[in-house]
Amino acid sequence: MSKLPIRSVEKPWGKDVLPAPFHAPEGQRIGEIWFVPPPEVPSLLVKYIFTSEALSVQVHPSDAQAAAAGEKDRGKEECWLVIDAEPGATLGVGFHQHIDHDTMRAAALDGSIEDMLVWHPVKPGDFFYIPANTVHAIGAGVSLIEIQQNSDITYRLYDYGRPRELHLDAGIAVSKGEPLDPKLHKHIPDTGTVELASGAYFTAHRVDGLPDAALAADYAGPMLVIPRSGTVTLGDEALKPGDCAWAPGIDALTFDAQGQAIIVRPAA
Repeated sequence: MSKLPIRSVEKPWGKDVLPAPFHAPEGQRIGEIWFVPPPEVPSLLVKYIFTSEALSVQVHPSDAQAAAAGEKDRGKEECWLVIDAEPGATLGVGFHQHIDHDTMRAAALDGSIEDMLVWHPVKPGDFFYIPANTVHAIGAGVSLIEIQQNSDITYRLYDYGRPRELHLDAGIAVSKGEPLDPKLHKHIPDTGTVELASGAYFTAHRVDGLPDAALAADYAGPMLVIPRSGTVTLGDEALKPGDCAWAPGIDALTFDAQGQAIIVRPAA
């Protein structure tokens, strides 16, 4: 097991007060904390995101679309687990109804695309899987864990008038103007081992206490572990909340019987 290096990223929309165990340095607004992907699990990226303002309305292409467009990076599918939310905090995912690309383009240009999104009120434990081609935005006052394909391709469709580049042609071309499949949004109970995601690119579980034999069989190869409470150890190395590490397999880890952790592995 190897603890992953952390990269703290300042953002204008970040926060100067972060949920425990994180702390923003004096005078800095931290928007993201990245865990540098290891060579053993290069296809996955884990990060924490903290928002004081809404992020852009955006979309990500699939692997095939990214390759067809000549992008140097792969496409992106991702998922979010909300860990903290201020009153009224929301996540925008999918549209209220089906819209065509011409309607989407016009709405992106005049800003009405913001109102066409479904803004889901959120609280800790809310989980969303965001397939490629899904139009989405993170609202203000949210802290979440994002697990994603290790890709940096983001097409911005609308950015509330901020002076940043938009990518209307590329973004509209890959966007699905449709509601989010209800099966991709759920609330995770406070206790119990729960499957978070099982998709084409990664599988993730929230483990409560000690993993059972069936879960151990599913996580026999290289994986990432993110403690949420208690500790996870391998040999003399202990992980605590706020850490992320790679491990050769779940059998190499010792879990806290009273703790919780998120484990993630690339799809077979």
